[in-house]
Amino acid sequence: MNKSLLIGLLATILLATTPPAQAQQPTKAARIGFFDVGSETGNAALAEPFRQELSKLGWVEGKNLTVEYRFADGRAERQDEVAAELVRLKVNLIVVAGVGAALAAKRATTTIPIIMASAGNPVDSGLVASLAKPGGNVTGFSALASDLNTKRLEVLKDAVPKLSRVAVLLTVQAPRSGDDLRAAAIALKLKLAEIKTETDAQSFERAFQSAKQKQVGAIMTTANRALLGARKSVVELANKHRLPAIYPQKAFVDEGGLMSYGVDYDDLFRRAAVYVDKILKGTKPADLPVQQATKFEFIINLKAAKQIGVTLSPEFLSRANRVIR
Repeated sequence: MNKSLLIGLLATILLATTPPAQAQQPTKAARIGFFDVGSETGNAALAEPFRQELSKLGWVEGKNLTVEYRFADGRAERQDEVAAELVRLKVNLIVVAGVGAALAAKRATTTIPIIMASAGNPVDSGLVASLAKPGGNVTGFSALASDLNTKRLEVLKDAVPKLSRVAVLLTVQAPRSGDDLRAAAIALKLKLAEIKTETDAQSFERAFQSAKQKQVGAIMTTANRALLGARKSVVELANKHRLPAIYPQKAFVDEGGLMSYGVDYDDLFRRAAVYVDKILKGTKPADLPVQQATKFEFIINLKAAKQIGVTLSPEFLSRANRVIR
């Protein structure tokens, strides 16, 4: 066989046996946990942008990725159980939504990386040492819960200028999430009625009856995963009692709520997927700073305003990112 023929034959063999190049495509299969303190049906929408971003990064469920979804259904007593189960499954990392889930995961493991897709105040909660240098096995994203609670109260006062008394709906699982609102209420010359509730239909009905008895002129909810999962019931009762309400996420407005002001949670969950990709490729969580939310959205539903008999000024409407007419 002459030399040129041999070279050609070798080149053909190499082309036939070499797979096409795929830029940055992960080759090793991974198993991760996805832990939300709320319910699967109530919070499924937030998992979708997370999955979409992972797919863009080359991680596809059923091919090179298995995701173990677990939900605590708003029950604080289940959080440690769920976290321990994911540790027993020996997942490569755990993605958590909510401070409760993050704390439970941290109690369950000091070695498996934990990524907070959204956590209110991770430093104050003891999840990380600092935002810039989280240390340990926890990193992720902060939803700026305290700052935004105060901002929502301000927006509610602007929407209803004659407002004097506001109810804040809290769950028994997170009764202290309204602490930061007290000083803000005093500054805005508002009286705050803190109403604690379970997340079943009967408890919500009693909570709203209590709000009416306290003669509140409006109501707000904090960024609470359990309330997010029960948002349909909350919105229906607020509209039934003709109470102007402001919510922390657009999902409440999608259910017919009056307005929402808060972080863009779709963006946070997409960014969490980027951290998943980095850690699965070898980056240590301690080397990834905790990042704060950078995208916010203010949405107003004029259909709901008409339903409850509230008139919003043109100046107020001009501040919204989106107005549903």
